[in-house]
Amino acid sequence: MTLPRPTQEFFSIGEVCALTDLKPHVLRYWESQFRFLSPAKNRSGNRVYKSREVELIMLVKHLLYNEKYTIEGARQRIEQYRRTGELKGQASRAASRATLREVREQLDRIIQLLDGKEPSEPA
Repeated sequence: MTLPRPTQEFFSIGEVCALTDLKPHVLRYWESQFRFLSPAKNRSGNRVYKSREVELIMLVKHLLYNEKYTIEGARQRIEQYRRTGELKGQASRAASRATLREVREQLDRIIQLLDGKEPSEPA
């Protein structure tokens, strides 16, 4: 389950996984594929993500999973956003879309319960 848009400054990999509904190995792989995803590490060597990086992860997820881009295609699209100055806005929209999708799924489950039906599993 994803959580509302992040408001704290730093996130552990576990928190990012909860926010983005991704597995840690996916985040680590994306770090190797997208140079802008390079979280700092704390004294213990654990990844520490900034809220801006979480938004970028949501943008990558949107491009790969919803828009069906390849890794290379997503890289090129993000570079295009960066060149045109649209990157920040697109990253924010991706995070907002994910939150809205989560809310919609929860509302659908509530409606099913109110109608006396077994709620279906989220997609």
